[in-house]
Amino acid sequence: MHSALNSLPSDSLTSPSALCTMPNNQLKEPIIIVKNLYKKFGSFVANDDLNFTVYKGEIFGFLGANGAGKTTAIKILSGLSKPTSGEISVANYNVYTDTEKIKLNIGYMSQRFSLYDDLTVLENITFYAGIYGVDKKTIKERSAQLLEKLGISEAKNKLIKDIPLGWKQKLAFSVAIFHEPKIVFLDEPTGGVDPITRRQFWEMIYEASNNGITVFVTTHYMDEAEYCDRVSIMVDGKIAALDTPTTLMEKYNSENMNDVFLKLARN
Repeated sequence: MHSALNSLPSDSLTSPSALCTMPNNQLKEPIIIVKNLYKKFGSFVANDDLNFTVYKGEIFGFLGANGAGKTTAIKILSGLSKPTSGEISVANYNVYTDTEKIKLNIGYMSQRFSLYDDLTVLENITFYAGIYGVDKKTIKERSAQLLEKLGISEAKNKLIKDIPLGWKQKLAFSVAIFHEPKIVFLDEPTGGVDPITRRQFWEMIYEASNNGITVFVTTHYMDEAEYCDRVSIMVDGKIAALDTPTTLMEKYNSENMNDVFLKLARN
């Protein structure tokens, strides 16, 4: 689905030719459905009538400035918070009544917290896999495969705090999808890493998408927004725009997604 990533230069993620939009005939199975979502804190409306659908295997960019309401919405979709009102289903489960089932069918990775620094690489894999209900035999088999795939088998007994940031980010993503969830939420996953590592990270995202995992990603790197199948841009708690990056750039007469974002945010 996202083979166009191969057109990228080996040291960057900035080429618009890498954009690969999911064909409409593949947008068949809704995996997240949000209708009239409101989340209020007293008189403050954090999410103001959100409406969108995300599909199986889609890479869905969820953008917005700090305070736009992204994190609030993700907490609701992850089963960590209840909406004030609205109809929302995640992986075919109701966010009001099926939060524990939702948690078993999703993965989550944050730039700020994903792995335990005082545990080793292997201990982190084992710990999170156990939380998600993966049996010991499968954990052992998949752990060995994962460490070899990432090229860090020799570092399996090193503490997380002692490995490079790029390794941490790729490992954190791998741990988030270790249990083969239907959806993985990525909250600014590539913050602080170098361009080569960002490219490798997006290769992993594309692989997960091609394997049917829906990727719901927030980022402040607008060049990364161009590698999503569709992008939603939130402004002041509302969705100001939602479409493919190409369509949004055409609509707002912009050369890149950064310009689109600035036009919407300033308005």
